[in-house]
Amino acid sequence: MRGLHADTGYLLYRLGLRSGQLFNASLQESGLRLRHYAVLRLLATTKGALQRELSTRLGYDPSAIVGLVDDLEKLGFAERRPSPDDRRSRIVALTDDGRAFLRDTDAAGVRVTNDLLGPLDPAERQTLHALLLRVAEDGLN
Repeated sequence: MRGLHADTGYLLYRLGLRSGQLFNASLQESGLRLRHYAVLRLLATTKGALQRELSTRLGYDPSAIVGLVDDLEKLGFAERRPSPDDRRSRIVALTDDGRAFLRDTDAAGVRVTNDLLGPLDPAERQTLHALLLRVAEDGLN
């Protein structure tokens, strides 16, 4: 029988947990968590997105997106706007305060990544990133 550390899936799972713990600790003062940060980061790449699009692209349950957007809206980091295509739908967009928050947290994200990938040299980090993108490509579209 092989041990847990021989299982790549388990190692990815553990690394994901550790990454989340470190990143959540770095966000602790703001009251936000990694899930909020992911929504903001995605919104920073768009002019806005429907909540159902956020749910699909991030892989979060639609009901979780509602709560996350509510939290971000209360902080002034995101806002819901009427959709020009459908009056019943709302587009979630990043605000200027949300952009500022992301800029302020960029250094924390780099620190977390550097802590996690400390044992790897720059070329190995680049290779790991490229391989993870390739493996995850279907799930990220």
